[in-house]
Amino acid sequence: MPSHVAIIMDGNGRWARQRHLPRIMGHYAGVKAVEKTVMAALEMGIRYLSLFAFSTENWRRPKGEVLGLFGLFRYYIKCKVKKLVEENIRLRFSGRIDKLPEDLRDLALWAEKETEAGDKLDLILCLNYGGRQEIIDAVNKILAAKTDCDDVLEIDEDCFRGHLYLPDVPDPDLIIRTSGEKRLSNFWLWQSSYSELYFTDCLWPEFDEGKLREAVEEYQRRERRYGGIRS
Repeated sequence: MPSHVAIIMDGNGRWARQRHLPRIMGHYAGVKAVEKTVMAALEMGIRYLSLFAFSTENWRRPKGEVLGLFGLFRYYIKCKVKKLVEENIRLRFSGRIDKLPEDLRDLALWAEKETEAGDKLDLILCLNYGGRQEIIDAVNKILAAKTDCDDVLEIDEDCFRGHLYLPDVPDPDLIIRTSGEKRLSNFWLWQSSYSELYFTDCLWPEFDEGKLREAVEEYQRRERRYGGIRS
């Protein structure tokens, strides 16, 4: 069983367009898929589930869609924290959270505090997240920690990892992307160096426990060698 499964949730807009609905209705349907997937991951014994919810590039979308997404995030956080606590799920956030609207940022911090005792599943929502931006932010944190008397700053992988947004979270074993697209789109760039990639034509609102199990079963059929050779 993979310890950390990451999902690029793609296809909400296409799902809505196929049904002649506004794009925001696709995002509403996507929230239902999130709920199903979280509970399925919990039942399967997956320890970390990270969801790419809003990228640093998503600010380019129409203002109405962005505001609608933020409204959905507020709803999910407010309404689901009690359920997450009951299920021993810890909610965490990764990304440039400080650049989000103030009330949403405060909600995120509140939810992290309320659920911090959860030890069955870490649910990580990547909001205002970009892999390149995380790397840049890590470098700037390291530079800011440099003292004036340092002549040479030597960085190794452990040092660098310690300055990522969530340094304690293990690299994703499996990255799933829905909707048929076959790219990472700036997601977990540093952490994905040895992740197994799984692409499905399923649009995100149609994703459920069965689709998650299919992806995990495919992962379990693969041999991970991390640059070595078959023993």
